[in-house]
Amino acid sequence: MVAGHFGFGAIVKSRERSTPLWALMLACQWLDVVFVPLFAFGIERIVPVPGTSGGYGDVIIYADYTHSLVGALLLSVLFGVVAAFAWGRRPAIVLGAVAFSHWIIDLAMHRRDMPWLPGNWLDLPRLGFGMWRLHAVSIAAEAALVVVGWWMYWKAAVQTADRNPPLVRTANLAGATVLIAGLVTLVLNVLGY
Repeated sequence: MVAGHFGFGAIVKSRERSTPLWALMLACQWLDVVFVPLFAFGIERIVPVPGTSGGYGDVIIYADYTHSLVGALLLSVLFGVVAAFAWGRRPAIVLGAVAFSHWIIDLAMHRRDMPWLPGNWLDLPRLGFGMWRLHAVSIAAEAALVVVGWWMYWKAAVQTADRNPPLVRTANLAGATVLIAGLVTLVLNVLGY
C-alpha cells in the first residue's frame, strides 16, 4: 500500500499548502520507515500467506510494534512533536495525523495481523479487514488514492501558481511527477518489488 499512502499525502498537501510536501510524504510512510530497521534486526517480520507467492497482498506482516494501534499512535505523536519544532502547531498536528493515517489505511488492507498493543502484549485478537485478499479491489483502491491525490495536488498547485506561466509549468511538472511516481510505485509493488 506504499503508493496509496503517498496518494493520501498528496491529498492532504492540496489542502495544507504551507506544510512541505516532503514532510507529508515522510509522515505518510513514517510507520514503515521505523519498521525497516526492526525488520532488518528480525524484531518485526513478513511471512508469505501459505499457498501463495508472497507477492502483493499475499503476506502477513508481523509489525507488532510499529503497526500496533498504540505503537502507531505513539510514533505519530512523536512525529508531530518533532514537526512542531520545525513548523509550529498546525503543521505538527497535520503531520501527526497523516502519520497515523498510515495505520488506518493499513487496517483496511491488512489481513488480521495488526495488534492492539506493542509486542502484541496481552495477545488480544489482531486487527485487519483484509482487502488485500481481493487483489483487483485493493489495487483499484490504491490506484484511486494515487489518481485522486495527483488530481487534487495538481489542481491546488496550479491555483497557487495563479496564472504565472513559469509557476504553472512547474506546477504541471510537479503534478506529473506525483502521478508518475505514484503509479510506478504501485506497479512495482504489485509486481513484488
